Amino acid sequence: MRTALEKEKDLSELKSRFVTMASHEFRTPLSTILTSVSLISKYNDVGQDEKRFKHIDRIKSAVSNLTSILNDFLSLGKLEEGKVQYSATEFDLPVFSQDLVNEMREVSKKGQSIIYEHQGVQSIVFLDKNLTRNICINLLSNAIKYSNEGSRIDFKTIHENDKIVLEVTDHGIGIPESEQQHIFERFFRAGNASNIQGTGLGLNIVKKYVELLNGEVGFKSVYGKGTTFKVILPTKTTS
Repeated sequence: MRTALEKEKDLSELKSRFVTMASHEFRTPLSTILTSVSLISKYNDVGQDEKRFKHIDRIKSAVSNLTSILNDFLSLGKLEEGKVQYSATEFDLPVFSQDLVNEMREVSKKGQSIIYEHQGVQSIVFLDKNLTRNICINLLSNAIKYSNEGSRIDFKTIHENDKIVLEVTDHGIGIPESEQQHIFERFFRAGNASNIQGTGLGLNIVKKYVELLNGEVGFKSVYGKGTTFKVILPTKTTS
């Protein structure tokens, strides 16, 4: 009963923090959408396509930010309530990863390149495909978010016997050394990321997913130069 009460208290605190955060984070993209929709209606003349497309891109970006905020909260809520279950299946890791990269390129910044590489003879893995996908999306989304336009992002998968390694490297703003110990904490955001939209939940969710898969997650970061996140997950070797 005491454990249940503590869990209920944590969920109540989570919801309260989310309402406070959401009221702030939702305001900017909603304002952007409203302004852009109003301006698009004025660009009806020939030769104004560029202005229309610019505001359409702003709307897409704002909607993407709102969706990300909601997804983070829903994911964490399910994790806290114990509703996320491990369900492993066989799938082709390089094919899965390349499809994911193609998807993330659609939401990357102008001129950003996402380079994928696979190492290892084996390509078929036995893992929870959905949880692995969520881990990769979170890490790639962060790499995109905290890197400049025109920068390179490297995504590598390695299959070694009974484990796989996922590595995402960016050349973005990096994480201040004094704050690195807090990076996986719920709602934590580094000081140099305060002007970039986000919930502070993504990496906490990644850590919980990795733990659910009995894996490990770590990172190396140099302030102002970039960050590499490394995830190690156990997998059965298939013939």
